[in-house]
Amino acid sequence: MDYIYLGNSGLKVPKYILGTIPFSGTNGFEPAGDIKEDEARRLVDISLDAGINMFDTANLYSKGDAERVLGKAIKGRRDKVILTSKTGFDLGKDPNAVGASRYNIENSINNSLERLGTDYLDVYFVHLWDGRTPVEETIQVMNDLIKSGKIRYWGVSNYSGWALARTYTMAEQNGYIPPITQQIYYTPEAREAEYELLPAGGELGVGNMIWSPLGEGLLNGKIDRNNDAPPGTRQGEDWPEPWVMDNERLYDVIDALKEVAENRNATVPQIALAWTKDRPNVGPVVIAARNETQLRENIASYQINLTQAEHDRIESAARPEPFYPLWHRTMSSFDKASPSEMAYLEAYKKSMGLE
Repeated sequence: MDYIYLGNSGLKVPKYILGTIPFSGTNGFEPAGDIKEDEARRLVDISLDAGINMFDTANLYSKGDAERVLGKAIKGRRDKVILTSKTGFDLGKDPNAVGASRYNIENSINNSLERLGTDYLDVYFVHLWDGRTPVEETIQVMNDLIKSGKIRYWGVSNYSGWALARTYTMAEQNGYIPPITQQIYYTPEAREAEYELLPAGGELGVGNMIWSPLGEGLLNGKIDRNNDAPPGTRQGEDWPEPWVMDNERLYDVIDALKEVAENRNATVPQIALAWTKDRPNVGPVVIAARNETQLRENIASYQINLTQAEHDRIESAARPEPFYPLWHRTMSSFDKASPSEMAYLEAYKKSMGLE
């Protein structure tokens, strides 16, 4: 496993990170998995053996129970792991226990630390954009947590490009520590992050950490034009996410993944992960698994290096449309593109027949 710097920081993290949404499987998260303490400890063992020493969780997952399971799985080896969690979603009836306010963040970090059995987190995320809380308040409380030693770094998740830029620049210009990473949704089918989020992270020095690169189960290899999601899986149990722009487009992506997978004697999830990890501006990728077999399969994908032809076959199946101002820039000022966005404009040139 390779290690990379997380954004513009001195923190080196593995290219693959183990996500814990399948841990516990309680409080509405039953379709995501039901990994209990003993199996969670085994998955942590396998991850560490493979060089994956970073583990991602959130107070949202099983409403805190995933944190409890992870905390017990890493007990006695806290110094060997990099640990993250998140806050922001509404988990109860308290009107202040939601969002990116000082009230919620300070309460949430204390509760997460207790559930995880640790004194600090390596990275703490605001899980969603809170447009009602002043950005200054969020920045200040995160910096206070760093000064207190409760967190080492902070990040954001599910922000828009302008919200990320506003948060980062407001912190930097006022002498505060800005976020070093953003968690964003990105898959071979869901490519919206290429419009602004991936280039923005590259330009700002904010590490682009990818969550759910298998589309929350859409790209598990069991779904295609002729087969619905099997019961017992997220997509087979009315899981509300993700939003799919066009089912036919999704099936085109799955066809491309299957074609490459069959030629390589690999699985659809492995090819999807291999494609995602090598995309421009992509930093660490959060993988997850419901059992040991899936985890080993996903980890093995790290050794797959797609040819340019294989990569292009998958890329072309769901290439985003070059909406304004991107089509205009591709046509009129292509040579002025920054390095972080050049790869995407190159793809637009192909779509627009400008090669």
